[in-house]
Amino acid sequence: MQLRRLSLVAGAVALAACGKGDIDDAGAVRAPEAGFAAAVLPDTQQQWWQRLQALCGQAFEGRLVRAPEGDNTFRDARTVMHVRDCDDKRVRVPLAIGNNLSRTWVFTREGGRLVFRHDHRHEDGSAEAVTDYGGIASNAGSADTQMFPADDLTATAIPGSGQRSAWLVEIHPGERFVYAANRIGTERGFQVDFDLTTAVEPPPAPWGWRDAP
Repeated sequence: MQLRRLSLVAGAVALAACGKGDIDDAGAVRAPEAGFAAAVLPDTQQQWWQRLQALCGQAFEGRLVRAPEGDNTFRDARTVMHVRDCDDKRVRVPLAIGNNLSRTWVFTREGGRLVFRHDHRHEDGSAEAVTDYGGIASNAGSADTQMFPADDLTATAIPGSGQRSAWLVEIHPGERFVYAANRIGTERGFQVDFDLTTAVEPPPAPWGWRDAP
């Protein structure tokens, strides 16, 4: 399964087209540029989006599956994802790693495509130096799995390596939610599996959180 995921990620990067879109200081995706008008998602992406929406309001505990040697970000702390804020065009999922509330995953629908970004905040709510990175789904994927190869914004946010990154997000209803990050051509990769069989107590609001109007 690990080899299959890595192969899928590598293929997605090869097929990726550079996308547009940005996130403002409130974590909201800015309006896309001209020519990137709203459109209907492919059926498989719509099904995946509906699965994500079905998790709204719930929190789930994660288990580290793999991480680079020497990187203890996820290794030594309890990890909880909270599908905290949802509307028709955006889903925000804060990620609590122990007492660290700096991370929020932001999924949006733009121009008939799915966009995935990472919003990172300091404790005072200000943006970290490396934030807003992520990518745009490069193909229709499946109802279970969507790939997000890095886009131009990520290449700027993570100079020298961002363009070679890709993220895989799987949703298996009633079973597990998978977050995997890979840097193509290197051994660097993360995977955390979240147990969807049992909801847990939601963590506190992430640093700098702003509720949707």
